[in-house]
Amino acid sequence: MLEALGRGWRVLATGFCFLVFGLGGMVMRCLVYPLLSLCVRDPQRRVAWSQKIIHYSFRAFVGLMAAAQVLTYEVRGHERLRRRGLLVLANHPSLIDVVFLISLIRHMDCIVKDALVRNAFTRGPIMAAGFIANNAGAGLVADCMRSLGAGNNLIIFPEGTRTPLHGPPVRLQRGAANVAVRGGFDITPVHIHCTLPMLTKGTPWWQVPQRRPHFTIEVREDIAIAPFVAQAASEALAARAVTEHLSDQLFKKASRVST
Repeated sequence: MLEALGRGWRVLATGFCFLVFGLGGMVMRCLVYPLLSLCVRDPQRRVAWSQKIIHYSFRAFVGLMAAAQVLTYEVRGHERLRRRGLLVLANHPSLIDVVFLISLIRHMDCIVKDALVRNAFTRGPIMAAGFIANNAGAGLVADCMRSLGAGNNLIIFPEGTRTPLHGPPVRLQRGAANVAVRGGFDITPVHIHCTLPMLTKGTPWWQVPQRRPHFTIEVREDIAIAPFVAQAASEALAARAVTEHLSDQLFKKASRVST
């Protein structure tokens, strides 16, 4: 009985959090960013302020989800994210992975789906913060390298989509490895683990787990790129070796998983 009541509450609380997120996106687009455009004339400063607003908004949203008992979470190795120019690569088990990461990382940039750029709730923040759309084609790697060179912390999910619960694992795309190899950027891998599936690919938001899930975000030691480049005959082979190495790093279970 108590478990059923708890699950019913989390369905309502999850719906409320989605509503808050959507309304927040509209407020950002219709009020906050127009005011920011009027008050901050320099484009670079405006992007920096937009990123800061999104960072703290997402931090507050994660706090709301925890306070509403939708989930619990812990972060390990957070101090490794307090740097500039990081290439952060993470696995992607849940819809809210990017919310967690942006709430933890200042001066962030990320690659977003073109559909989100067209979405009324998310277009405003994405455009204001200068996030990279994944429809850039051949210029996508160059855009990523330019962002990292400017001191942004770039978040990429090499799977390209959320990890499916069933069926064969998603093969990692080589775009992230190409950014690392061609730009000489070391990789900061992040492993995200959830004790129970939540907001997975193909699952509607109201299908919450039987119990409150616990997220563990583990920021691991950097992966140096120079050895891969030195041992490979070409950049393409180096990128392939990096991708194979990432397949282990991003999906290997955390050293200690809380339940």
